[in-house]
Amino acid sequence: MLRIQFQDYETLRAHGERTYPHECCGVLLGRAIDGTNIVEEIVPAGNTRTDSAHNRYQIAPVELIRIQRQARVKSLDIVGFYHSHPDHPAQWSPTDFAEAHWLGCSYVITRVARDPEGRGRADVTNSFLLRGTGEDDKAFEDEPLEILIHEHVST
Repeated sequence: MLRIQFQDYETLRAHGERTYPHECCGVLLGRAIDGTNIVEEIVPAGNTRTDSAHNRYQIAPVELIRIQRQARVKSLDIVGFYHSHPDHPAQWSPTDFAEAHWLGCSYVITRVARDPEGRGRADVTNSFLLRGTGEDDKAFEDEPLEILIHEHVST
């Protein structure tokens, strides 16, 4: 299960709307407790893909290392990643799967669809857990998404 505060959930969806028609991306920081990834902070990241930003994303390694160090200072871990799918379903693609390597992490995907005025609007958000012990047996599985309202996550 992925547990996330409503405000963080809305922030990652709004990120996808701002970057539409390009994919957005970011990192979920928190803790993994008893099979649940608990998000305590989201960190928007820049999409460094210049060749096909409308349907691919990449977080620069130097930015990912900076985010990971930032997490450690706060005694948090990377528990997942998020990105948007402009005008495509909120389901993982073969490319998403090939580029997913963080076992035990949640991968959140938001579909951002063009509205009648031509703007992108987030409409569906799903989460997938990357299971396995390595590249040979990794697999995405649908993951329940629990959105918390007015509740502080503590451990």
